[in-house]
Amino acid sequence: MKVISIVGARPQLVKLAPIAAAFAGTEHEHFIVHTGQHYDADLSDVFFDGLGIPDPDVHLGVGSGSHGVQTGAVLSALDPVLEREKPDWVLVYGDTNSTIAGALSAVKMHLPVAHLEAGLRSFNRRMPEEHNRVLTDHCADVLLAPTEEAMRHLADEGLKDRAVLAGDVMVDICLKIRDDVLAGKHPAPVLPEGIDPSEPFLLATLHRPDNTDDPERLRAIVDSLAGLPLPVALLAHPRLVARAAEHGIELNTGSVHVGRPLPYAGLVAAVLASAGVVTDSGGLQKEAFLLERITTTIRPETEWVETVDTGWNVLVPDPHTLSADEWAATVTRAVPTADPGTPYGDGRAAQNVVRIMEEWKGGSRHA
Repeated sequence: MKVISIVGARPQLVKLAPIAAAFAGTEHEHFIVHTGQHYDADLSDVFFDGLGIPDPDVHLGVGSGSHGVQTGAVLSALDPVLEREKPDWVLVYGDTNSTIAGALSAVKMHLPVAHLEAGLRSFNRRMPEEHNRVLTDHCADVLLAPTEEAMRHLADEGLKDRAVLAGDVMVDICLKIRDDVLAGKHPAPVLPEGIDPSEPFLLATLHRPDNTDDPERLRAIVDSLAGLPLPVALLAHPRLVARAAEHGIELNTGSVHVGRPLPYAGLVAAVLASAGVVTDSGGLQKEAFLLERITTTIRPETEWVETVDTGWNVLVPDPHTLSADEWAATVTRAVPTADPGTPYGDGRAAQNVVRIMEEWKGGSRHA
């Protein structure tokens, strides 16, 4: 069986690591295409180096651009690759422009598509990612759902017959790296200047368009972070840095100390060292849950409802509408005492993915 994985953004590279390792233990051929959607070294190269992912077989180098330009560039560049390689499966990850472009290119060539992390829904149609994930689910041949909630969403959309509960591959890699960090196998993370890891601090990320593109909203969020009673290590995504510069907003202010995005092991170590997380990232919400750190999410909704249901995550769409005391109390709240369970699986999702693709080779389950 020949499988082409199409990746292009930081979260996809993290998910690729356990998948690549699972395929390495088989006789199957695993071919990696990096679209280049994330071309910043902090968001791409460090993951191949730090997670032991094989170098991509093809790098498309599409770079930045509007959603239409970027998606079109990936489509155009992928067509000849898929036509030449003729895989048994095209495996797409998550909800980025690379995801939908990879799925569309494959299905138009009548190549079976598997969608990893299928069935996630925010029900927020302002999010480009929501359109990408819904469209990919509806054109893919097998839907690799991470949770029971995702399975329910797919059933509600008439996709039950193509959906399989695989578990979440992020659990596989997150728990492995956690154990390595705790065993001292990774160096201490490079935190922003002014953050003392021996003292309580909060870890923050911010990158979604709804939070960064409107100057008034971004300024209000930064002011809310700046007013917190604990130091805030803000790992600044290139999008945030660019928008802040365009809007004339100073990020290094008050409690906020700005640093660069971290390699995955460094991020896990930073979360473990923190007193809590403030973010708008889907992946970091779940990683903080797995690492047992409270999270405050600056969004009105989340795809990872289990993190909220268990009390580890609280949604605060507009932190600047809270009083300073209310906001501080939220981000420094006590750790939940109830057992969170294992809603995202047991850490063996990547092996499940390989097995499911074997069973569904050709796009339909073998009898």
